[in-house]
Amino acid sequence: MKRLLLIAALVLALAVPAIAAEPAKPAPAPEAKAAGGPPPSQMNYGCGLGATVFKDGQANDSLLLQLVATFLNGLCGNGTFGITSGTSDCAEPKKTASVDRLNEFAYKNLDDLARDISAGNGETVTTVAVLLDIPAESRPAFYRNLQASFTEIFPSPTVETAHVVDTITKIAAQG
Repeated sequence: MKRLLLIAALVLALAVPAIAAEPAKPAPAPEAKAAGGPPPSQMNYGCGLGATVFKDGQANDSLLLQLVATFLNGLCGNGTFGITSGTSDCAEPKKTASVDRLNEFAYKNLDDLARDISAGNGETVTTVAVLLDIPAESRPAFYRNLQASFTEIFPSPTVETAHVVDTITKIAAQG
């Protein structure tokens, strides 16, 4: 334990002077953020406490600082919390609400969903497509893919709803 604390103190002792020695970097242009690229703080070490500590990509030029930022991101699972909550320089997933609604829908309609997937059409598969934001022109192919993957989606009569939803979302992501 003492060795771990010594290593952590050494890494921090080396990191602080390196940050202070770096020249100030200009703030990224607003159009760069609008272009859809990741924020500078998420280039190599993701989001979480490390991204919060090293604002504006301060650690991107130093391997040691990137390691420190990565370590801080993993500390206490704050990266995972940041992703789900949209904090700590993390972007919240856009599809969270629709997947939550899909979980609820599948739980309440599992038997009907199985019947409609096996047939390749029906009200429940249409609802699934709407919840997953599948464009109308892509839905017939999505329905065929679901039908072709029926045994993967429903491997047994006692399948868990979570397995059904995970498999459906994977199929949807494949296009």
